[in-house]
Amino acid sequence: MGVCVILGWLVLVLTGQRLTEGNSLQLSGDYSISCLFPLHNLATSGSNLPDMEACKKGKSNKHGYHLIQAMRFAVEEINNGTKNQHLLPGVTLGYQAYDICNTPASVLATLDLLAQQLQRTSGNKTGGDQRAVAVIGPDSSSYTFPPAAMLGSYLVPQISYEATNELLSNKHLYPSFFRTIPSDRNQVDAMIQLLVRFNWTWIVLLGSDNSYGLQGMQRLSQQAAYYDICIAYQGVIPDLTSATNQTMRSIVKGILKTKVNTIVVFSSKSKVSGFFPFVIEQGVTGKVWIGTEDWSVATLVSGIPGIHTIGTVLGISIKYAAIAGFETFESHVVSKLLRDTSNGMMDLRVDCLQNTDLYSMAVKNFSLDGYDMTSSYNVYKAVYAVAHALHQALGCDSGECQKIEVQPWQLLPLLKQVRFSVGNSSVYFDENGDPPTGYDIVTWVWRGTEWSLRVVGSYTPDPTDLTVDPAQIEWASDIDNLGKVPPSICSPECPTGHRKLQTGQHKCCFDCLACPAHTFLNSTGSTWCQACELHQWSTEASKVCLDRTVLLLAWDAPLSLALLVLLALTLFMTLGSGVVFLLNLGTPVAKSAGGRTCLVMLLALTAAAASALCHFGLPSRPACLLKQPLFVFSFTVCLACVTVRSFQVVCIFKLSSKLPRAYDTWAKNHGPEVTVLVVSMTVLSMSALRVALNPPYPSQDVDFYSNCIVTECSNTLSFGAMIELAYVSVLSMLCFSFSYMGKDLPANYNEAKCITFSLMVYMISWISFFTIYFVTRAEFAMAMHVLAIVSSVLGILGGYFMPKVYIMVLRPKMNTTAHFQNCIQMYTMNKQ
Repeated sequence: MGVCVILGWLVLVLTGQRLTEGNSLQLSGDYSISCLFPLHNLATSGSNLPDMEACKKGKSNKHGYHLIQAMRFAVEEINNGTKNQHLLPGVTLGYQAYDICNTPASVLATLDLLAQQLQRTSGNKTGGDQRAVAVIGPDSSSYTFPPAAMLGSYLVPQISYEATNELLSNKHLYPSFFRTIPSDRNQVDAMIQLLVRFNWTWIVLLGSDNSYGLQGMQRLSQQAAYYDICIAYQGVIPDLTSATNQTMRSIVKGILKTKVNTIVVFSSKSKVSGFFPFVIEQGVTGKVWIGTEDWSVATLVSGIPGIHTIGTVLGISIKYAAIAGFETFESHVVSKLLRDTSNGMMDLRVDCLQNTDLYSMAVKNFSLDGYDMTSSYNVYKAVYAVAHALHQALGCDSGECQKIEVQPWQLLPLLKQVRFSVGNSSVYFDENGDPPTGYDIVTWVWRGTEWSLRVVGSYTPDPTDLTVDPAQIEWASDIDNLGKVPPSICSPECPTGHRKLQTGQHKCCFDCLACPAHTFLNSTGSTWCQACELHQWSTEASKVCLDRTVLLLAWDAPLSLALLVLLALTLFMTLGSGVVFLLNLGTPVAKSAGGRTCLVMLLALTAAAASALCHFGLPSRPACLLKQPLFVFSFTVCLACVTVRSFQVVCIFKLSSKLPRAYDTWAKNHGPEVTVLVVSMTVLSMSALRVALNPPYPSQDVDFYSNCIVTECSNTLSFGAMIELAYVSVLSMLCFSFSYMGKDLPANYNEAKCITFSLMVYMISWISFFTIYFVTRAEFAMAMHVLAIVSSVLGILGGYFMPKVYIMVLRPKMNTTAHFQNCIQMYTMNKQ
């Protein structure tokens, strides 16, 4: 790098472009600061070769004039001890200024001051030595990159007052760079927060064709994705030339085509000032323009004829801070310059390839607006930062400074540690060399064609906080929305209960679809619906889930109480009938009914009726294991007894003469008891096998009803359960067949009608239950299950046992041997 600097310096000398000492705006002092200011506006040529044109050929830059005056004012304050007598006591600061009108001028000025660094001599020479200990400037990021790279190689501290590009914070590339203006990183964050604050998610993003605009566009587009902000169109604003007119118009057409209301313009003021005339030309109105700190407060842009028609302008602005005494200093600058020049204290010419006469600019009496004051304040802070670092390097805290030679690299670590106050502001640099300051949010206010700025909010980066007062913003929109915040969205937000379905490449453009049943969405912006919990339900397009109704036969429900009363009566009747039969076990009626077998039947009916208790309340594991096997087994025992009893009666009266030996053998070898046992054990084995292989358990059916939970036991209609029911049904049909065969037996033994009635009640009850069960699973279906059990028990009890109980209790005369013999004798006579 040193070789490059020497070669560059030789080129300057050989071409006659050397920036000679004594021909620039400079002030001698013990220690010097080099300053780079834009005193003229001169565009860079399209050639890749260095542009050697004179800066004074460009138009005078009033903003740069105020910046150089701020530098002079700060140096004068420090040298005179006006604000702080303890800062650099006995030491004077000098300066050497360069006019930076374009990038080549910035490069050449940097080569010149580095060449001066290489010419230093040994010893402790300080007085009159204009080799700079630090550099202040330039203004724009584009002009700053070359000096930052070259100065960083020699660790020469550089403090910019307007260069905001985020890349300059990279300490690996630019180790000696500082700035008193926030980086674009914070500015992008402020813009994003502003878009989020007003829900502007459908935007156009424009940027100037330089490092400032391109880097800002890139970062903003990256950050926008994290906040669901979609960029409908992006455009790069070129330099205004005859060749780029069509490009400018195409950008404006792109804005109109997207039908976007909010346009973010990340551009330098010089570029955007050439773009807005084309916006005005094509009649773009009613838009919201969000501008960066470089152009949103610049009169160069606000002074464009007709720009008041483009809509609302919201801008990011460096926080305004006035410099006490600066306006007075500028008002007397002309006379002061003349006096200093006549006394030989100062040369008014500023180096930039050719000399610039500062006096000729001063006599124009440029106005000092807010933008100029803000940037001047940044220059003012930069000078004071160098002074405070130099104060530490010279050991001035002891009360007297040591006038020793200070190399720029010695000042670098001290600049990182400076912390002082200017007015109400604290000045220091973070680890990236950036100031931890925020921004003002400003808006343009028009009264006819008169322009002014209004602060409507603020932004602080640490912690992130944006405050905006929308009532202070004069929204320029159509007549229908006059005074309201104009929307800038591709698709309106979906109502609650609806999800987004993206319809294109931008996620901001979508259709709204209602969430299906059993899902919900209680917020907007989601692309999926959340499923309800198992115990909840919802209708279509719901924003909340409701608890399902739990269907069960609660013990205290009116229907359950009625069934429990009926069940209690049934149990009382079965047990009562058992007591009656036990007391009359030796009577003819009891013997004709089956004798001791009746006690087994009544016990089985009692157990079958008791199984109905398993259907009340929430299902439990024991209840699920017991309720069907207990009923099926108990009722099978009862049916088996009835079937065997019917078979015995038929055999005695009709088959004994035809098969006397077979019946006697069956009867004498406990055939009835064995038959009942085998039939009962078969169904018991089937139930036990089913429960062992596929045990039922309490379950919740959430599929049958959309809004209810059916509490039941699993495997209610399993294959094993159907086999059990089929077995009982076959036994019922067999019982019915034997009873029907004995329809013409003596009256005391003729039980066909009773058994038929019982079986009909049993079948009708269960057919009714299964019909209802397949249609509904509500409490009524559960009640029908209980009613089917009770009806089956009451059918057998009423059809088979009640007539016999009636005779034994109320007609004892019919319960005699003589009466039964008379009935048999009459049956025999009728047969003959």
